Amino acid sequence: MKWEEALGSEHILVTGGAGYIGSHTTQLLLDQGYQVTVVDNLSTGHAWSVGDAELIQCDLREPVVLAGALRKKSFTGIIHFAGLSQVGESIAQPLSYFDNNVTGSLNLIDYAAQAGIDQFVFSSSAAVYGNPRAAVIDETHVIAPINPYGMSKAMVETMLAESARANDLRAIALRYFNAAGAMPSCGLGEAHDPETHLIPNVLKSLLLAADASPGDAYLKVFGDDYETPDGTCIRDYVHVTDLAQAHVSALRYVKDTAGAQAVNLGTGRGHSVLEIIDTCQQVTGKDIAHIIEPRRAGDPAVLVADNKLAGELLDWRPQRTLTDIVSDAWQWHQMSS
Repeated sequence: MKWEEALGSEHILVTGGAGYIGSHTTQLLLDQGYQVTVVDNLSTGHAWSVGDAELIQCDLREPVVLAGALRKKSFTGIIHFAGLSQVGESIAQPLSYFDNNVTGSLNLIDYAAQAGIDQFVFSSSAAVYGNPRAAVIDETHVIAPINPYGMSKAMVETMLAESARANDLRAIALRYFNAAGAMPSCGLGEAHDPETHLIPNVLKSLLLAADASPGDAYLKVFGDDYETPDGTCIRDYVHVTDLAQAHVSALRYVKDTAGAQAVNLGTGRGHSVLEIIDTCQQVTGKDIAHIIEPRRAGDPAVLVADNKLAGELLDWRPQRTLTDIVSDAWQWHQMSS
């Protein structure tokens, strides 16, 4: 559906809609009949990934330019993905992260208030929790981020809560655990440069190995001495298509619910690094060579979501398994290599 043809539907502004999760959510919104305008500065996103949505190249840190670009448009809601998202980079460049993630979000929240848009869905992160104090984390866990990326997300959640109190904004922050997978039928997948996430790096190591000498290992496993069954870190991986559906459900939630809320998005089940490698081997039918490196600072042993609240508030439950995640990602990587 072309964006010009969807004039009778609700009109959603998606910031960062040319990025990984943003593009998948944009596609799902279009499939479900929404009119979508994407705002993205394309610093890390890809213009090709927005499909039939309208794309406006603009930086949220330029509020006058943003307001001018959107002057003649009327939106029913905002889904806000735009921002930098690499933990290590945020430690090296903290001010850049606060500028992009906090200043940009502040300008967008102010734009929403000025334009009378009262429905706001925010792409947050489990990084707001910091070092976990329980193996399975629910939304009552203390907010104690340990890096500028997590701090920036927590700051935006605070701004949304205060705007909800003062300006009647209806907001929800979706705290992702580990997004993974792809939507190969739509040509969408995880196209980061550099890539820091485990599953795409495992699969990309297979593509690199095709041109390598026997025995070369491109995949690094950081630590095998954690207090877990196989010694490697355990994380909660959720399919990007399930995450996209959660955003659509969140739009419906804020339409009828006052105030600000925060909700975890995860499967409630963890998988270790070695389990991921084993699943990738099963899906691809290929052996995956890897080397063990020392632990990375700040990596907790286990990080798994309690997702009960998302089920209660959003009627959301992830539908896709780890095998689905790896299969879809592998299909996309083969298509795009």
